[in-house]
Amino acid sequence: MAPTTLPEQLVRTCRFTRGVPERFTVSSDGGTVLFLRGRAGDDPAACLWALDVGSGRERMLADPVRLLANGRSPRTAGIEAYGTDAAAGVVAFALAGGLWKLDVGKGEPRRLPVVGPVADPRPDPTGCHIAYVSHGALRVAEANGSGDRSVAEPDTPRVEFGSAVHTGATSLDGTRGHWWSPSGGQLLFARTDFTNVRPWPTVEPAGPPTTRTALAGTPNPDVTLWLSALDGPPVPVRWNRTAFEYVVGAGWDAHGPWAVVQSRDQHTVRFLGIGPGDGRTTVLDEQRDACWVQLVPGLPARTGSGALLAHRDLRGTRHLTLDGTPVTPTGLQLRVVLGTDGDEVLFTASGDPTENHLWSYGPNSGIRQLSSGPGIHSGASRGGTLVRVTRDAERPGGRTEVLRAGGPAVAVLSYAERPVLDLHAQRLVLGPRGLAARLHFPSWYRRGGGPLPVLVDPYGGAALQRVTAELDWRVLLSQWFAEQGFAVLTTDGRGTPGRGPDWEREVYGDLFGPVLDDQVTALHEAARLHPDLDLGRVAVRGWSFGGALAALAVLRRPDVFHAAVAGAGVADQRLYNAHWRERFLGHPDAFPQRYDACNLLLDAPRLTRPLLLIHGLTDTNVPAVNTLRLSEALRAARLPHELLLLPGTGHQPIGSTLTGQLLDRQVRFLRRHLDIGPTHEPTGHPVRRSS
Repeated sequence: MAPTTLPEQLVRTCRFTRGVPERFTVSSDGGTVLFLRGRAGDDPAACLWALDVGSGRERMLADPVRLLANGRSPRTAGIEAYGTDAAAGVVAFALAGGLWKLDVGKGEPRRLPVVGPVADPRPDPTGCHIAYVSHGALRVAEANGSGDRSVAEPDTPRVEFGSAVHTGATSLDGTRGHWWSPSGGQLLFARTDFTNVRPWPTVEPAGPPTTRTALAGTPNPDVTLWLSALDGPPVPVRWNRTAFEYVVGAGWDAHGPWAVVQSRDQHTVRFLGIGPGDGRTTVLDEQRDACWVQLVPGLPARTGSGALLAHRDLRGTRHLTLDGTPVTPTGLQLRVVLGTDGDEVLFTASGDPTENHLWSYGPNSGIRQLSSGPGIHSGASRGGTLVRVTRDAERPGGRTEVLRAGGPAVAVLSYAERPVLDLHAQRLVLGPRGLAARLHFPSWYRRGGGPLPVLVDPYGGAALQRVTAELDWRVLLSQWFAEQGFAVLTTDGRGTPGRGPDWEREVYGDLFGPVLDDQVTALHEAARLHPDLDLGRVAVRGWSFGGALAALAVLRRPDVFHAAVAGAGVADQRLYNAHWRERFLGHPDAFPQRYDACNLLLDAPRLTRPLLLIHGLTDTNVPAVNTLRLSEALRAARLPHELLLLPGTGHQPIGSTLTGQLLDRQVRFLRRHLDIGPTHEPTGHPVRRSS
């Protein structure tokens, strides 16, 4: 049955991610494109597909429902990731704890008889072996499953081989911890020791503490790198680990193994070449910054001829550099380096911060833009074939096409569902700083029809833009709140990505002051342009960084904000991920005043406005103790507030079965405290798409 409300649709589609093609791999000859996609917009079982570029025909390579036709529920099993050899002819993936391997074009996948459960399987570039992680050990098997053996085995439960906690900062395919040599005869791998990582503090009923993530100011996991032949003793990689304790990237290309290491204060990053025989390191590049060195996904890297790709922040622009020389123009902000094919570089960059375009650079061709039209563009390229992904305002998930010289563009089908509501929003540029904003109105509202209460709905932090050319689930959720009787305003202020390094660094040392000021400015500027906005009835809601911002808004600016919904926010900045929080505030022992200035617990006695606090008790991103301690501080000050704890729920509950109830609770809270009566579209009613 088709969904009738957006909350129901968010659950069915897992926030419009199902049925969307993703994780593209182009074969070395450019003739085949591999990708993952479910069979429908509500199908959780992502399958592995192959597109023949010449004919334009798709073929399913691995159907998890059929592979697990032994009584397992087809609603819960799917392929989340896969690895290939250099030619993309041998594929390995984990499914239901097992290791599966297939030869593209040569029959069905086969489950290999290896030790499980299996995580992060990776064929070597020649396709002869598969490395994987199981129970903290790094293991290798022949491609047919024989000869399964351990390369590195942990000696305590607090040690893991083959995984590294911070490499996702530069990796394009998530956190990685083992890398093959081009010949397939050696491995570079990480050993991560969590022994000194302190348990998260907990307040009942938050449950058991999490001990894999270091909190600000506390010891990090101890990460070392090792080299090993398949049957030889491992050799340690040597660098100054006291000065550079973070391993934020690693790999092995045609020029040898390498690593990216970072100082604890994040002011210095080094790109190290590693001797494949003795593990000795050489500094190939060093970057320094007085605030922090930004980590760009896909960098540093080397081209086929060995030229060094990196980035430099110069006079307000983040440039792509080749052997230290900028190759991108002033004003074009580098976002991600997607890969190299010989000496050709594929990357994304922004001129307009609300858009992200696909570009290439080559020593002979120079810089070329490969995408057009408003949108968030990305892709992959190899062997003369380009996969171009465009996520725009048309529908969630966007569209994908494959292009090859001399042939027509081939569309890769997306089965993402169309939203059950339309947007009624305006893009705005507000105030002297040109703040990017989006203002949503109810579909039934007519200008001049009377004052509308305002819901400020930001994220505001450094990890995420909310105002872009892409239609995603967060934009639709803002429109859904508008249908409940609000004008909904979303603004990207200082610190958010896309406007260059100077804009990002304006929050250095103060996470909230500039951000909150920008939200207030945007609200007043929007009301100046739209007098229907009722500044006497303004609420704010947010999640994660936005949740902390929402709580702080009613604590510090009750003259502006009259109620708040704060979900999964960090109340005490010492109770968050060390690598992320120390980037902006430094080490709490060195800069305690910065942490105190951002501590919501110290502001708690100032509460004079209604506040709803929400947190999932199994949140592994933001410790739930943040919200619990904020509630305790408010109770100690005898200040009324509402607390909603979600047992068994992680950091993002939207998309889970709790979605409808959770959103209904927020709307009822906001209506009650902003004195809003029934609207044309009561909570939960469908909003049909206009013809």
